[in-house]
Order: sequence, then C-alpha cells, then structure tokens
Amino acid sequence: MNTEDRNHAESATPQASRRQILGWLTIGAAMPVIGACGSAPAEAKAYPVRYSQAEWRKRLTPAQFHILREEGTERPHSSPLNREHRKGTFQCAADGHPLFSSATKFESGTGWPSFWKPLPGAVGTSTDFKLGLPRTEVHCARCGGHLGHVFEDGPKPTGKRYCMNGAAMTFRPA
Repeated sequence: MNTEDRNHAESATPQASRRQILGWLTIGAAMPVIGACGSAPAEAKAYPVRYSQAEWRKRLTPAQFHILREEGTERPHSSPLNREHRKGTFQCAADGHPLFSSATKFESGTGWPSFWKPLPGAVGTSTDFKLGLPRTEVHCARCGGHLGHVFEDGPKPTGKRYCMNGAAMTFRPA
C-alpha cells in the first residue's frame, strides 16, 4: 500500500464513523414521529354500539366500511349529501345516530359536506397523525365510526368546519 492509499484509508475511517453517528442520531430523532404516524388509535374506547369487523362489513357498503371503520376519505365532490339542502338531520350511516342539523350545514367549497356545529353529544374527537401533523379526527359518539376532521376555519358563531365524508352519513328529512 503506498503512502497516498494509506492516508486515504486513515482519513476515510473517521468520516465513516461520523456519518454513522449522524445516521443513528437522525433515526433516533425520527422514531417518535414515525411512531405517531400509525393508523391505529392511541387508546381503544368501548362504544355503546359494537360489532366485529366481519359484522361491520355485512352491515355497511364497501365505501362506508372503508371510511367509517378504516378511517378512509371519499373523493371530494362525490357525495350526493353535498347537494342536500332540505331541513332535517344528518345521521351516522353505521348506526343511525343523529350527528348534525341541516341548520348548521354550509358550503365550504372543499367538496365535502361541512357543518359549523354538531348536535350535543353526537360526536367525539381524537388526534390523528396520519399526515405527520396533528389533525382533529371526528367520530360518531355511539359507534366510534370515522366521520372526517374538524378545522378552525369555519364560519361564525363557532369558527369550526366539521368536514365530513358524505358516505359516512345518511340524511333524514324533517
């Protein structure tokens, strides 16, 4: 081994060690974020209406199951409930639980049915990290079905925008 090769080999070893250390530090710093991005809820809650996954599949359409039980999202502008303007109540498609009054529905321009306030005791919320940032997930208070998310950019008087998946709901006219 000539002198130039020996010098190169000696200088490469400390540099590789520094790279390894930086790599391990990066992985260590990322672990809490990666762990928070899982799709499973942080803590399980017992809801009054409960069925096995197989029973939910029998009771719901494939689209409803994907949204309500797998926390999916429908395509924007795909729900007929976007065009629903009659007086009545929007209910959970999984268990019929009343969720929103038509009086609180508004056109948000997002492509999903939006409301500024749920009915009292109708929904629950939890923190969702699926996109890496915290969002407030909205679920049915009776069956735990995923409905959508709530944001802080809605109209007065609440300033909230409950952006719901139409397939997660049904409409009962007044």
